[in-house]
Amino acid sequence: MKMLIVDDEVNIRKVVREYAEFEGYTVTEASDGMEAVDIVRGNDFDIVIMDIMMPKLDGFSACRQIMKLKQIPTIMLSARGEEYDKLFGFELGADDYVTKPFSPKELMARVKAVLSRGGGNTEKHIYEGLEIDISGRTVKVDGQRVQLTPKEYDLLFYMVNNLNIALPRENLVREVWGYDFFGDDRTVDTHIKMLRNNLGPYRKFIVTLRGMGYKFSIDS
Repeated sequence: MKMLIVDDEVNIRKVVREYAEFEGYTVTEASDGMEAVDIVRGNDFDIVIMDIMMPKLDGFSACRQIMKLKQIPTIMLSARGEEYDKLFGFELGADDYVTKPFSPKELMARVKAVLSRGGGNTEKHIYEGLEIDISGRTVKVDGQRVQLTPKEYDLLFYMVNNLNIALPRENLVREVWGYDFFGDDRTVDTHIKMLRNNLGPYRKFIVTLRGMGYKFSIDS
């Protein structure tokens, strides 16, 4: 497993690297967002640990640029713990958010949790003009591929694998974001809104269950 650590603080990179290498990861470091984007252009990684407050190019901007290049699971690091920052990071496609100061052991546990969610079903699903390839992590609308954030893919695939089943928001948080996620129901609603926008006319398959949650239904 290859990990990219992006942080302008040398000591933080050093500590995360030590714990990651102990867990068996091959680690590459970057000291700012611009360097991280350049590294990703020429290399593949299984996960990125991205600080937010950095010189030259901040973590949010770097994350946005990286998502245009490759779909890589990302955990954001920040000394700021405001809910807005977390939601903004998730909207960009981040998979998790850790507030400094943090426990390196907890960070490694979150890395494992994020990577474990990448497993999958080999099936393809076609509903009218919507084509969903879970193993290939691709979605097409009327023959045109649409780009989703990693978390939008995970959310859609989970709902499709539970076709016509009512899914409470807390279930979606637990199964898509993981037990260690510290967000709330609004995170689910935000991602559902973005996912619907990307599915165009086939947003109709994502049904809102008022006061409860959502379901992916082809019978409605």
